[in-house]
Amino acid sequence: MLLRRYRNAGEPLSCEPVAQGLLNRGYRLSTTRGRYFLKHHLDGDHEAIARQHRATQRLQTLGVPVAPPVEKTDGDTVAVIGGDCYALHPWVDGRHRDGAQLTSAASKRLGGLLGLVHTCLEQVMGPDPAALTHESPDPANTFALIDELLGLARDRTPRNVFDSLAEHRLLERRALLERHAHRRPPPGAEPATGWVHGDFHPLNLLYRGAEPAAIVDWDRLGVQPRAEEAVRAAAIFFVRPTGELELPKVRAYARAYRRAAGAGADELAAAAHRVWWERLNDFWILRWRYQLDDRRADPLFAAVSALAVWWTREYDAVREAFAG
Repeated sequence: MLLRRYRNAGEPLSCEPVAQGLLNRGYRLSTTRGRYFLKHHLDGDHEAIARQHRATQRLQTLGVPVAPPVEKTDGDTVAVIGGDCYALHPWVDGRHRDGAQLTSAASKRLGGLLGLVHTCLEQVMGPDPAALTHESPDPANTFALIDELLGLARDRTPRNVFDSLAEHRLLERRALLERHAHRRPPPGAEPATGWVHGDFHPLNLLYRGAEPAAIVDWDRLGVQPRAEEAVRAAAIFFVRPTGELELPKVRAYARAYRRAAGAGADELAAAAHRVWWERLNDFWILRWRYQLDDRRADPLFAAVSALAVWWTREYDAVREAFAG
């Protein structure tokens, strides 16, 4: 039924799930004409999905590696069936690579790629629709959340190693926040904002050999502080399992990003401070586990929680890596 809406997609041969997430479900679809990625958008916002599609189509004309959707016979890119939204993309042969698999030169290319994304988005999306009001996390709210999560972790029966680590990290983080509460980013000067991918990390970038083949999953396309996306991405790509960042790679990445995006060292330094503070106050993995009973992110907790502690200890070195 869905494939009939596309002129040259062929007849279905097989359909296998390849990913499942909060924002969409994905399937590897083989037909008599080729292979495709079929994306089921769970949010069902036709207008927002079509905007993402138009953005990737325009980005492709500017040389950004993307995989724009296949157009239907009516020229639309969103298929609506029973109220659900679907999109058909060409299948991209490639693999995901994290920072440990990237050389210094590849890290530099990664930073340049994200800078290219930001500058090209500015061209294809036009001016920011509205100014953002940026307010950093309030430690008073974080202390209350820590107390709640501590209670939930301690009451878990039966307790396991994860619960013990969670308790240790929560107590450790409370002590760090008490020591560094005065360093909360002040209100006032707003960071430079622009259109960003919104979720730039290793699972949303496919490589073919050493070169990026496609940036995928544009569901969170939106207006945010651009330099913060650059810092958050580096903190995901270049974190070691023990929670340290590979600072030489971060430095190569950040310098290339600044050149490609036209961002200054001060902008990256300020973004690094805001993201550090954000990480110090963030417990999304524990909220998923203890408040939502969702354990999908549990494997990330050891490195993510260790990073916040290490980043605080090595604050000056991390800042220099982004701004030096």
